[in-house]
Amino acid sequence: MNQNSFEYIQRTYRNNISTNSLTIYNISFKETDLFISTDSDLSEIAFNSVHGLRFSIESYIVSHPDFLTSLCALPYDEFAPKIIRDMLLASAKAGVGPMASVAGSIAEHVGWDLMQYSENVIIENGGDIFLKSIRDIDVGLFAGRSLLTDRVSIKVTKEETPIGICTSSGTVGHSLSFGCSDACCVKSKSVALADAAATAIANSIKPNMDLKNALNMGMKIEGVRGIVIIAGGQMGVTGDIELVKR
Repeated sequence: MNQNSFEYIQRTYRNNISTNSLTIYNISFKETDLFISTDSDLSEIAFNSVHGLRFSIESYIVSHPDFLTSLCALPYDEFAPKIIRDMLLASAKAGVGPMASVAGSIAEHVGWDLMQYSENVIIENGGDIFLKSIRDIDVGLFAGRSLLTDRVSIKVTKEETPIGICTSSGTVGHSLSFGCSDACCVKSKSVALADAAATAIANSIKPNMDLKNALNMGMKIEGVRGIVIIAGGQMGVTGDIELVKR
C-alpha cells in the first residue's frame, strides 16, 4: 500500500469540505460510505435511503450482469429503477460504463431524499459530492501527493445549488482508471453525470499530455459546467469554475 492509498482510505480529503455549523455524521453500508452534513441528524432517513438504492442496484445487476462489468455505455432501460436510468443516461453521455457513476448517483439520490427535511445537504461519497446550501461554500481540491493538493478550493454559490462536484484520479484511490491525473474534478447539475464525466476525462489523460485537449473533450460532454484537472505540477481549468486560494 503506497502513501497515496493510505491517505485516500483514511478519507483525509473530507476535511476539505466546509460545513459551517451543520450536523455531521457517517452512513456506511457495504461498500457505500457517506460523509453527510445536514441541519440536524437525519442518519436514519439517510441509511434507509442508501439501503433502498443499493437494493435497486444489486437487484438490477442480478438480471443485467453487464451493468456491473461493462466499460462502455449500455442501452437505456425505461423500465429500470430511477437510479439505474440516471446511471445509464450519464454513462451514455460520457461514454463510460454505468458503474462509473455509481458513487455520484447514490450521493445525489440520498441528497434528494434529505432535502425534504433540511435546507442544507452536503453528501460526499468517495470524492463525489452532492451540494445543497443556503450559503456560499468552498470545496477543497485533493490531488494526492501533488504539490497543488489543498492549495485551492472551488467556490460554489448558494444560487447554483443543488449541484454535483465529482473527482476521479489515476493516482489516488482504488477506483479503476486508465489515466494518470492526480485529480480530475467536474461540476454539473447532475451528480451522476459529473461522476461519469470525471471518469471519462481522467481516463484520457496521459503522461506529458497537453491538458487543453482533455479540457476541450470534457466540455463537449452534455451537462458538464466546468472542469479542473491536476496532473503532476500542471493545473488546467475551464468552464464555470471559480477557484480561491486556501
